[in-house]
Amino acid sequence: MYCVCSRSNSTNTATITRTSEHFVRVTHPFHPYSGKRLLCVGVRYNRYGKRLLLKVAGSKTCSVPPQWTDEVAADPEVVLGKRRAHFRVADLLELEKMLEGLTAQRSGKKRRKLV
Repeated sequence: MYCVCSRSNSTNTATITRTSEHFVRVTHPFHPYSGKRLLCVGVRYNRYGKRLLLKVAGSKTCSVPPQWTDEVAADPEVVLGKRRAHFRVADLLELEKMLEGLTAQRSGKKRRKLV
């Protein structure tokens, strides 16, 4: 679902998608507006992906990723863990791969490309 953008206060060239306005609840536990329902007035795409433009006060808007709102279904691992776990298993496995690559680079063990 996409949101309407009433106007952009930015001079950059980010793409803004227009459709209907709707309310979303901020679900990120550390966001200043966590738990509040805010009007989504637009969607912007930048190099990090999709961002929702939420009207916070008067003409002010804030930009948040959809994953920080109830627009995207909550991760089942987070829901089942009742937010007690600091890390998800998938994230830890990805970190392990990254550390293995960095360790191999540091020790000079680089993979040779087959020609």
